[in-house]
Amino acid sequence: MAQKLNKWDSAQHLKSEEDIVAYFEACLEEAGGDASFIAKARGMTQLAKDTGLGWESLYKALSSAGNPSFDTILKMTHALGLQCRAAALNT
Repeated sequence: MAQKLNKWDSAQHLKSEEDIVAYFEACLEEAGGDASFIAKARGMTQLAKDTGLGWESLYKALSSAGNPSFDTILKMTHALGLQCRAAALNT
């Protein structure tokens, strides 16, 4: 007998700002170029509202074929309550 399983989406379980920061860091490390994971931290509609960008523009920018501007990335991180910081790569 086949089991029916629900698709797991860790973004649905973010409860605090600390959870969002940890999720964002994991996305940057493991998303493999799929930036749409980042938007799931708050939801695309809320992120569009908080950034002042249209959700269509965000979907396009965050798609696998998208190429968001640095301004868009900064608006998104600010809307998520995050800061972008530079760090040296451990090579």
